[in-house]
Amino acid sequence: MTLTTGVWPWVWFNLFVLVLLALDLGVFHRKSHAVSIKEALIWSVVWISLALLFNLGLYFVSGGEVALQFLTGYLIEKSLSVDNIFIFVLLFSYFSVPPAYQHRVLFWGILGALLMRGALIGVGSVLIEQFHWIIYLFGAFLIFTGIKMGVQKESEVHPENNPLVKFVHRFLPVTEGFEKDHFVVRRNGRKMITPLLLVLLVIETSDLLFAVDSIPAIFSVTTDPFIVYTSNVFAILGLRSLYFVFANIIHKFYYLQTGLAVILCFVGVKMLLPGLLHIHIPTYASLLFIALVLVIAIVASVIRSRRLAGTRQGDVERAEKV
Repeated sequence: MTLTTGVWPWVWFNLFVLVLLALDLGVFHRKSHAVSIKEALIWSVVWISLALLFNLGLYFVSGGEVALQFLTGYLIEKSLSVDNIFIFVLLFSYFSVPPAYQHRVLFWGILGALLMRGALIGVGSVLIEQFHWIIYLFGAFLIFTGIKMGVQKESEVHPENNPLVKFVHRFLPVTEGFEKDHFVVRRNGRKMITPLLLVLLVIETSDLLFAVDSIPAIFSVTTDPFIVYTSNVFAILGLRSLYFVFANIIHKFYYLQTGLAVILCFVGVKMLLPGLLHIHIPTYASLLFIALVLVIAIVASVIRSRRLAGTRQGDVERAEKV
């Protein structure tokens, strides 16, 4: 028996996650405050370190192949979660959410995302086990999504068109402004929801759409539900910290979306090759390719950003001379 089989690994892992979340909200972020870049960097290191320690445990208990599958799946989920950060930035800007309340929204949003993705992973695992050909549909869907992401130039968000937001506005009373970090308040003897809850609802529905892309992607690496679930959880747990690190500079990573599109297409092709051409891409090759694509996209984005900054500086200097 390995660490990925049986009931107890699931029990202990979920208890571990619940303890981490309780400490996060109940101790370290009990009072709402604007998260600084330094604090976000520290937490990012913490979450990544925990994921790598878990990966090391998998290596010693279940072997190198299982550990490599987890690491590859974690990198896929981590890279695809960047799209979530784009949406967070747009949503918080659209609703004018004060920085002090953003962490609370993301905490509950990510908790909901964990529950939702756990359910989707369970359904996906059962479907693949019963109908293996579904994995080829996943592959084709990921290629389609990757191409669509590659040609889409700008991300747009229209919360007012969200069905949940429309439902809430139609049937439930909503306060005009934020009520500190509360989601629900009582006014004149009746309960009212706040705009902060609307933000949370949009984040949850947006993550559902992202999960439709990311969860099939990790099934290209392994169909072990425990590995799929744990790599997803660790990627999502560190998403809040990444948001606060990159929120103000995410627009500078111009080629990152193209890189993510390439990764999705690669993962889709990887899922189709065994059935079409009987070619299996090793897990280590997938890991190296995904890491290389991310590095190239980030480096190219940094070079482009510096060139644009130099061009703007040159324009300013020429204007001053005139």
